[in-house]
Amino acid sequence: MEFVRPASLAEALAVRAHRPEAVPLAGGTDVMVELNFDRRRPETLLDLTGIEELATVSVADGQVRLGAGVPYARVIDELGGRLPGLAAASRTVGSPQIRNRGTVGGNLGAASPAGDTHPVLLASGARMELASVRGSRLVAAERFYLGPGRTVLDPDELITAVHLPALSGAEQFSKVGTRNAMVIAVCSFALVLRPHYVGAAFGSAGPVPRRAEEAERFLTTELPWDDPAPLPDTLVDRFGALVAGAADPIDDVRGTADYRRHALAVLARRALTWAWRDHRNREGVRSCA
Repeated sequence: MEFVRPASLAEALAVRAHRPEAVPLAGGTDVMVELNFDRRRPETLLDLTGIEELATVSVADGQVRLGAGVPYARVIDELGGRLPGLAAASRTVGSPQIRNRGTVGGNLGAASPAGDTHPVLLASGARMELASVRGSRLVAAERFYLGPGRTVLDPDELITAVHLPALSGAEQFSKVGTRNAMVIAVCSFALVLRPHYVGAAFGSAGPVPRRAEEAERFLTTELPWDDPAPLPDTLVDRFGALVAGAADPIDDVRGTADYRRHALAVLARRALTWAWRDHRNREGVRSCA
């Protein structure tokens, strides 16, 4: 096995163009497990961990550009105020050691349906920045995933960054597992509420992480955006049912399909209750300003 460690993004893209079979190594939290258990034996590893361009964060025009090499620990420590949903998902990833190494870009590259960051990226309306020697492009999160372990990445492309709106509403993330962290999600759910915008997405309940589009349309229309009152139970229950209905889960060692649908309905109802409370508090502050 050959180990290639470029010093810059331009050099990494040149290697990728010349050797598209090379496996990118970001944090290594997925790739190294596969190597250690002899599930994968690539001819070449392309180490991206020393590339500064992939480890930068910038904010402009209400958008956060998060470099693909930024580890979860930095998302939690530096971006909790701007990206609370992504920070919440990052806190559930592995152990402190894993959060120091693992990256959002690596999570995207693995494209596991159970990846913890995927529902937040979908619900937030994130865009993935993909680059090659031919140039770069932005791909909406809902178009990025093609199937388990499969994405729209061309063979010569690398994930270089994720673009997300900075906080302008209420964001929630939660998952079901045997414990809060160091576990693959049985299912997970993210909700983003901005004035007259709803983003709702789930993971580990279908072949790809997915937005619950009918549930989003329902809430966008039915939420009393200018009314500070708590939501009626009928609305909250209907939202949970629509989220569960959008799932396409399977039975596996972590849970049955029926359990996943039930759990998603519960997560969706809780997330809506908490996010609406945050929305009401935020709008109350604005109205008093």
